[in-house]
Amino acid sequence: MINPIRTQFNKNLTEEKYKLFLDDLNNSFKFNIRFRVAETPIFISSHFKEKLLFASNEIIDFIVRSDFKKITQRAIPKGCFVPNENDHSHFIALDFAIVKDGSGELQPQLIEMQGFPSLFGFQDFLGEKFKEHYDLPLGFNNHFDLSSIEYKNTLRKFLLGNHKTENVILLEIDPLQQNTAIDFIITEKLTGIKTVHIGDVVREDKKLFYLNEDKKIPIHRIYNRVIFDELTKRNDLKLDFNLTEDVDVEWVGHPNWFFRISKYTMPFIKNKYVPECKFLNEYDCWPNDLEKYVLKPLFSFSGSGIIFHVAQHDLDSIDPTDRENYLLQRKVQYEPIIQAPDGLVKAEIRLLFIWEEDQHKPKLITNLARLSRGEMIGVKFNKDKTWVGGSVCFFEE
Repeated sequence: MINPIRTQFNKNLTEEKYKLFLDDLNNSFKFNIRFRVAETPIFISSHFKEKLLFASNEIIDFIVRSDFKKITQRAIPKGCFVPNENDHSHFIALDFAIVKDGSGELQPQLIEMQGFPSLFGFQDFLGEKFKEHYDLPLGFNNHFDLSSIEYKNTLRKFLLGNHKTENVILLEIDPLQQNTAIDFIITEKLTGIKTVHIGDVVREDKKLFYLNEDKKIPIHRIYNRVIFDELTKRNDLKLDFNLTEDVDVEWVGHPNWFFRISKYTMPFIKNKYVPECKFLNEYDCWPNDLEKYVLKPLFSFSGSGIIFHVAQHDLDSIDPTDRENYLLQRKVQYEPIIQAPDGLVKAEIRLLFIWEEDQHKPKLITNLARLSRGEMIGVKFNKDKTWVGGSVCFFEE
């Protein structure tokens, strides 16, 4: 997005340099990353950075409202409510598409929002490897007002809270089989927090434990990475502990916030950075221009169930009693703005926040980026393509 920097970066990039970069990513923890890492970071000008910050502040202002819980009380599906919810989400992720407005100016547009952790460990690691392998320009940072060392210390303190390392776990379903497994490995290396499969948690009344070298260790705090959508589909799991049980544990990332800050929240936010969207049951008649909308089920994640080319029969086929669980969102036209050797590439930027207990609002600490040539951002739309995949933004300071 900064032409001289992009031109210089592309001029210096070779296939051999990219291969060495990938080899280092995969060998650093003796684990092959399960998603494609793009050839390049994104360089963001201070001007566009200010737009992103302004847009995110407009959205955060809605999330910090005193009545936010009341507004989102229907967001949690039946059977998914977890006791002992705290006052606010520990994590917020805002996904912005880069688009052009009517005057030709680049603008951010919110695509998704999550009250759930993302790749906080991996993104720092990825940023440092880009710095090691490429001659990046001075005066740019992938974190916000933090060095890599400060970022690691902030994340470590935030995840552990006031507990001993051995009493905090990262909870997931078959963690080493997940596409995000590299993030769990890095997080454990950074913090000492053990990654534990939910089926290995032992419950005794309201107390939870995990085994470490045949020793039963009490669990006092859970860094939750379990997504309910996956958990409810895994009928094969044998669980001694179910997320919805009332247990004596502290959450960093309470599961209820996964639903409260999500697609469900977007229809309530009215500003120019959020595309028009409405719950399906709010329509008296369908829009005449359905080709300009996408249909999204509220409680399905990672892009599953989305209908990108909506037809009237798609809407008519949804039971009227279930239409409150879907929304129509006006399509956003991604503007290809990253110059690759063989054309332009689209980009999406995820701003990642943590919300400390004693703070009145979340703090932006890092970011994630994804490059795409497909119709949508995501692996299945970008198979066998180059200059696509996960990346990181470096922001002009």
